[in-house]
Amino acid sequence: MLSERRLQVLRAIVQDYVGTEEPVGSKALTERHNLGVSPATVRNDMAALEDEGYIAQPHTSAGRIPTDKGYRLFVDKLAGVKPMTAPERRAIQNFLDGAVDLDDVVARTVRLLAQLTRQVAVVQYPSLTRSTVRHVELLSLAPARLMLVLITDTGRVEQRMVDCPAPFGETPLADLRARLNSRVAGRRFSDVPRLVEDLADAFEVEDRGTVTTVLSTLLETLVEENEERLMIGGTANLTRFGHDFPLTIRPVLEALEEQVVLLKLLGEAGDSGMIVRIGHENAYEGLNSTSVVSVGYGSGGEAVAKLGVVGPTRMDYPGTMGAVRAVARYVGQILAES
Repeated sequence: MLSERRLQVLRAIVQDYVGTEEPVGSKALTERHNLGVSPATVRNDMAALEDEGYIAQPHTSAGRIPTDKGYRLFVDKLAGVKPMTAPERRAIQNFLDGAVDLDDVVARTVRLLAQLTRQVAVVQYPSLTRSTVRHVELLSLAPARLMLVLITDTGRVEQRMVDCPAPFGETPLADLRARLNSRVAGRRFSDVPRLVEDLADAFEVEDRGTVTTVLSTLLETLVEENEERLMIGGTANLTRFGHDFPLTIRPVLEALEEQVVLLKLLGEAGDSGMIVRIGHENAYEGLNSTSVVSVGYGSGGEAVAKLGVVGPTRMDYPGTMGAVRAVARYVGQILAES
């Protein structure tokens, strides 16, 4: 275990390196921070921190920089989540409140996160597998053609055309709409197949073919939309950190194009807690020079998806964690109210 003083020295090194982009020396630390000890003592503490792998000496520089291990200890033990100011919170709320639908919510969230953190923002769409049915609407377009509209509790709207095997009148259509919603509204998507399996039996023989076709379309929609979707923004922000990436930024950009990689980085959507992965903790080699901060968002206290940011390991962790958490909270409120 590190002594309290050495933890304070590590904290000061991380803060200075993140702020100045320059390796940090003992003289600068004693001048900038009230550590209460001499430069010689700070040098001894820095030597101990280096021996234990928390800081390293880049090239021939006299200063030191944090390692992945040092950042990890900083995040776990030393960094509080920096709260957003009242004006920042109002700005977040006002920006997100103007969204007109789920796609707009996700697009605005990506832009907002990228602007707040000046890093790459990644937002996962709410998954239907973790959503519930708010309403199923059935509209008659022609005697033998319907439109099925599926609305989720997260504001997601899916539309499908249904070609019926025979004309379907307004009376059986209204009956099907009512019976369908009475069974599935407010229920998990995973429960829907079981809830509607015998629904066709409640209708006249001549209407059962159409009812079965509508139900098949509904179930196909769940399967089709089961694939996870992401939106990413702010990739250009990485160009500001060119010197933070060894040799080239290309492996990072290539990794960001892989949706499967990003989904793994964000973590399981059902986990609402904040995850911070630093450097080599990211399994994908191309992202070993980056850190990922992610958190779940959703309505009713349950996470239905993840959002987060990707940036260099030389990151303002308290500020980034605060921004990610605040945005996730507001997005969850919007979904709950939509």
